[in-house]
Amino acid sequence: MEKLALGADVGGSHITCQLINLTSQHPLDNTRCRVQVNSRASENEILENWISALKTAAGQYPFTSLTGIGFAMPGPFDYPGGTAWFKGVDKFDNLFGINIRGEIQKRLDLPIHYPIRFFNDASCFAIGESWMGGAAKYERVIAVTIGTGFGTTFIKNGIPQAGTEGIPEDGFLYHIPYGHSIADDYFSIRWFLKTYTEKTGRTIRNVKEMYDEAFSDPLVEEIFSEFGTNLGSFLGPWLKNFNAECLVLGGNISKSYLLFKNKMEEQFRKHPVHPVVYLSQMEENAALIGSARLCDDSFYSRLIKA
Repeated sequence: MEKLALGADVGGSHITCQLINLTSQHPLDNTRCRVQVNSRASENEILENWISALKTAAGQYPFTSLTGIGFAMPGPFDYPGGTAWFKGVDKFDNLFGINIRGEIQKRLDLPIHYPIRFFNDASCFAIGESWMGGAAKYERVIAVTIGTGFGTTFIKNGIPQAGTEGIPEDGFLYHIPYGHSIADDYFSIRWFLKTYTEKTGRTIRNVKEMYDEAFSDPLVEEIFSEFGTNLGSFLGPWLKNFNAECLVLGGNISKSYLLFKNKMEEQFRKHPVHPVVYLSQMEENAALIGSARLCDDSFYSRLIKA
């Protein structure tokens, strides 16, 4: 019997939902829905936008016929309890202290025992990549997303790891000291924009514009080289300590990989580590698939015991 689950990826400006066939490991065609969300809106407006997206993606399938709903959710969030604790992250302030699971059950008229599960969005990306992506054949994987922030997940046999083998208690690296502050300040879009202004005296809207300039402006090329050196020197010890076989790169910055690849790998050789570097082909689909997999009871029981 096929098992269908509804995956949801929550971003600061949108929610994307899709039905995933957990049995065949494939998304269902024509069930993907993306709804724009104002993260500074009222509690009711945000939740109603989420509900609308869930209903549209479920389509003809009654929610009670699905194995559940899984959310790839940014933090701070009480993932087991389902309560939002967004504060100081410039989004969803009006959801602070709200039990999201309870609200969704109520608004969709679902029974109290209906599975609605939450997990960190970067970790859901890693789960999806290690289940259906290019990292599926590797036992030990570090998945990294570089965009508005620095997301990292350690994967062992398909399960995110935390608090073991030298991995931080929360399983993440964004808050680890690096340079003059923390990793998140160096491996994110804002580092590129700040460094671009410092080196050129100009401002720029996004990293894509920098990418286009890199082939003609040595200063911009230098920025990507510096980024690669920093990223390689930071990740090298973690890759070594975890014996990672594969490094998955996702997020907007990964699209510029060729501009920082050589400098990053130069640092890897110093440690020395030689992981297979895999650029995500799934991107947002990975988070959707990872969130839907939360509804697989067998997988979820292993996940919460890790």
